[in-house]
Amino acid sequence: MSNSLLDTLTTAELACPVITTDHQDYDRYRKVWNGIADRRPLAIVRPQTVEEVQKAVRAAASSGVLLAVRGGGHSIPGLSTCDDGLVVDMSLLHSVAIENDTQTVGVGGGALLGDLDRATVPKGYVVPAGVISHTGVAGLTLGGGMGWASRKYGLTIDSLLGAEIVTASGDVVWASSTWNPELFWGIRGGGGNFGIVTRFKFQLHPIGGIVVGQWTYPMENARQVLSALRDLTRKQSHDFTVSFTASQAGVNVTTVWSGDAGLAKAALSPFGTLADGASGGLEKLPYLTLQSRNDVALAWSRRYYAKGGFWSDISDNAIKHIIEAIAHVPAPDCEIYAIQLGGAISDIPDDATAYTGRDAGYYWLSEPIWDDMADDDRCIEWGRTTGRLLSDASIAGNYVNEQSDTGSSVAREAYGPTKYQRLARLKARLDPANLFRLNQNIKPQA
Repeated sequence: MSNSLLDTLTTAELACPVITTDHQDYDRYRKVWNGIADRRPLAIVRPQTVEEVQKAVRAAASSGVLLAVRGGGHSIPGLSTCDDGLVVDMSLLHSVAIENDTQTVGVGGGALLGDLDRATVPKGYVVPAGVISHTGVAGLTLGGGMGWASRKYGLTIDSLLGAEIVTASGDVVWASSTWNPELFWGIRGGGGNFGIVTRFKFQLHPIGGIVVGQWTYPMENARQVLSALRDLTRKQSHDFTVSFTASQAGVNVTTVWSGDAGLAKAALSPFGTLADGASGGLEKLPYLTLQSRNDVALAWSRRYYAKGGFWSDISDNAIKHIIEAIAHVPAPDCEIYAIQLGGAISDIPDDATAYTGRDAGYYWLSEPIWDDMADDDRCIEWGRTTGRLLSDASIAGNYVNEQSDTGSSVAREAYGPTKYQRLARLKARLDPANLFRLNQNIKPQA
């Protein structure tokens, strides 16, 4: 099988870099973000053109090997790499080009969020996206994409106008609301099940001054902090977003205001008085700084597990589970994170895209983070157990980007039976052999 793949790649006469196991940089290029995913592909192709992506897809299909697609390499379960297969590393296709006349931006399939932000924010624009700048645009977008600008402008997929995709047959298609609309519906939340996106087109939105409030409270005051936070966040405007992280260091509360700066203090200051013992305050933080503030804590090669879900609100039971879980963390950086949703996300009907969960008030994550391989079992078990407890208060649907566990039930539970069947029919039409199966997989079904 290995000779078949390598022979096929040689026959394809790829002009781009092809990294095999004997290459001096093999260990460098096989690494992905999550240190747990220590895998050894047969070859890593780094295409520089759409045509080279097509050749790589056809080589994998004809050789019968596993095909992994790597945008930013941030797949939590390590699905952007594989053992004994082919990795298509999209990182050389990272261009970002703004069209000022239409206020749109074209983004290569290998671009990172930092590439996108650095091109758009200095020009006064933003595409709503995630909260770690070394995340890949492609993986984030295809799952939905949520972050600081989402309550104001929606999910990342809500700004997506179209995408160029290499399908399992090696063909190149364009998907938009008017061209291949069913595929366009599917890629907005359906993950990487339908092909490799080589280019995105997004609508840009104006971004002004950002005011941020950040406070840390002692963990012993967590019940009062989270109860008060819950009450304060109700009926907030689309210009407001809050998140919190609970860990051994305490409860960190971050509030972001992206509207009239004159209203920021009144909206954000109360979150500094949720309970006694707060440290922190308000500041006018550049958006690029806000977007990259988690980059070091969530750095490459650390070890990660995540299990998440949607809450309609922060229940008393969820608060109880958070406090109990943090009291028994197996490593200092294990945490529970939640970000407020709603706003513009909920303004779009749930059936408009494959993404499911538009009625949710929050997205939560049980997220152990650690560095020592010897801690793998106990950190993963803590993450799973905590996730099961927090799921008690969850509503239907889920976000496929933030799940370490894989298996047929993950996608079914994420989309619900009606959407899953629709996605499975689309999968059967575009990828009947399930070539693109290293994802939260939707199995082809007529």
